[in-house]
Amino acid sequence: MKAALLIAALAALALPQLCAADSGADLYLQNCASCHGRGGTGVPPGGEHFGPPLQGVGEQAADFYLRTGYMPVQEATQEPVRKSSPFSDAEIRSLVGYIGSFGGPPVPKPQPERGNVSDGMRLFTQNCAGCHQVAAQGGLVVGGTAPRLADSTPTEIAEAVRVGPYLMPRFTRRQLSDRDVDSVIRYVQLTQRPDNRGGWGIANLGPIPEGLVAWLLAGVALLGVAVVIGGRAR
Repeated sequence: MKAALLIAALAALALPQLCAADSGADLYLQNCASCHGRGGTGVPPGGEHFGPPLQGVGEQAADFYLRTGYMPVQEATQEPVRKSSPFSDAEIRSLVGYIGSFGGPPVPKPQPERGNVSDGMRLFTQNCAGCHQVAAQGGLVVGGTAPRLADSTPTEIAEAVRVGPYLMPRFTRRQLSDRDVDSVIRYVQLTQRPDNRGGWGIANLGPIPEGLVAWLLAGVALLGVAVVIGGRAR
């Protein structure tokens, strides 16, 4: 009797994991396999659907692309953009776990609290600001768009650094250590909650729009001064 109860208890504990695995496999077959192939082997170009292999990308890439809404896309050639995911949080976890079973790195666990804002700003300026702007508001690049980072979570930023989504380069740990990534995330968090001391933030669009507004205000002021001086000269 005790043995039967023990077996039933173990089965009850294992059942949710088995169901989650089956759910992930089913979701993958329904939503991903047509482009990425059964078992993540990929689909070569030439047909109606094609996509890269997912073997070795791990939970890290799957979590990033699914949580940002970059995947799925309507057409394999279109640029992925951030949008609401069609999957629930539970479905994303199941899909991430299933794709992770093909091999690859796990979802990172960044610790921005141990990062340094000054180092983060320097590293972001050197490696990221060319596309995302120093204020992390995004911008246009050749062949695509660099997204603004206002809605990016620490995990998503850490994933993007290692994955290199779409046109973004991939940074190895030799190029940016995990501590460096923590600092970059901490700086990005500062841009997400800017402290506009003693000035007008102008929606924190970045230095170029701020400069244009400054010149516009200065031009109006100078024109006003010129009108006043001209009126007195008469």
